[in-house]
Amino acid sequence: MTIAGYRVPLFVSLVIWAIIWEVVGRSGATLVMPPLSAVVARMVEIVPTPTFAAALWITGKTYFTGVLISIVVGVPMGVIMGQSVIADRLLLPWVNLFLSAPLTALVPVIMVLFGFGETTIILTVVLFAIWIIVLNARVGVRAISPSLIEMAQCFGATRWQAFRHIYVWAALPEILAGMRLGMIRAVKGVVIGQLLVSVVGFGRLFELYSSRFLMEHFWALLFVLFAFAFAINETLAWLERKVEYYAAARS
Repeated sequence: MTIAGYRVPLFVSLVIWAIIWEVVGRSGATLVMPPLSAVVARMVEIVPTPTFAAALWITGKTYFTGVLISIVVGVPMGVIMGQSVIADRLLLPWVNLFLSAPLTALVPVIMVLFGFGETTIILTVVLFAIWIIVLNARVGVRAISPSLIEMAQCFGATRWQAFRHIYVWAALPEILAGMRLGMIRAVKGVVIGQLLVSVVGFGRLFELYSSRFLMEHFWALLFVLFAFAFAINETLAWLERKVEYYAAARS
């Protein structure tokens, strides 16, 4: 970022917003925004507690289970849609529909079908994460040069060998991008699931802090989730940059 000919680091904007937050919090203008320094201090206080550790375990288990299911199902589904016109025409309207639909409204339907347990929370995570993974895998496969597929067929490759050695590797940049976006959306899914379905894990803490108006605790927990989502985004973005050469090789 350049201002008046001077290069300004991007983190400066965060510092400015942090100062504004601190000033507004200390002014007492609103009760829902405590000083940023108090939020950070509260975050350091609650993270080492057994209550936070128990909530983290429950939330992490349902989150990563849902993400794993989304990847295992979503990537092959996207690859099939990318290489099969029939499958693409059958599934693409549904993928686009669920990608753009207000998914929170569907959570009560899952709750009616599967009850108030972890299964419903996991399925909520899948509902939020899988569609963007499918769509990105489809886009990656459709960008593969037909010559690579013809070469595999000429050498007698089976469908599984073509999937494992051609489609997945050639579409890897888009697959990783879909995983990155899907895992970020899954953070929202697991919190919504724990708030609406079964008040456990971080959902229980959010409910507790908001009902008792413990805004420092509430914002501290939000910061933890923001940091988790940011770490996922940056890690997978780094992996995307590492495999960019696959995108060039496939053409």
